[in-house]
Amino acid sequence: MIAVSIPAAEPPRSPDKAHTVFRVEVLCNGRRHTVAKRYSEFQALHKRIKKTCKVPDFPPRRVPNWMPKVLEQRRQGLELYIRGVLYHNEELPQDVLDFLKVRQCQQDPKATSPPTIHLPSQRPVIGFCADPYTRPPGTDLLPNTVLSGVLQGLYLTRSRGPHQAAHPAPSPPGS
Repeated sequence: MIAVSIPAAEPPRSPDKAHTVFRVEVLCNGRRHTVAKRYSEFQALHKRIKKTCKVPDFPPRRVPNWMPKVLEQRRQGLELYIRGVLYHNEELPQDVLDFLKVRQCQQDPKATSPPTIHLPSQRPVIGFCADPYTRPPGTDLLPNTVLSGVLQGLYLTRSRGPHQAAHPAPSPPGS
């Protein structure tokens, strides 16, 4: 399975370098690596694969690309695009694997979630301060009557013989 995110975009450092580099994090079979890609490289990939596999809409080029809001929109658009390519294709073209610098990776689209802009945070639904199944006996306010009855029925106490009932039979009236 391949998982991809683009956590950051690095704006141009100087006026003569007028291109932005996107940091693409790739997780494949438990191994993580980072690939630096420009918008034009994403665009070239899109042109190569759009006829051979399912691809989502490619995010449009916006100018000027050094404004923080525009960079963030472009980063989100490229992340949705590459996640969409991974999600909608069982067999990834070699161009995609080369773009992500992945040799060979099993891709199961049903194992990944469809691309979304805002991923939900993963928080535990319920938490325990201690293991609820390893409490010391006798901490309940009420005794567990069902459990006690089952244990008495299965395990007879030493004072009773194997053929004696757990409760003595009622004596007949008048005796």
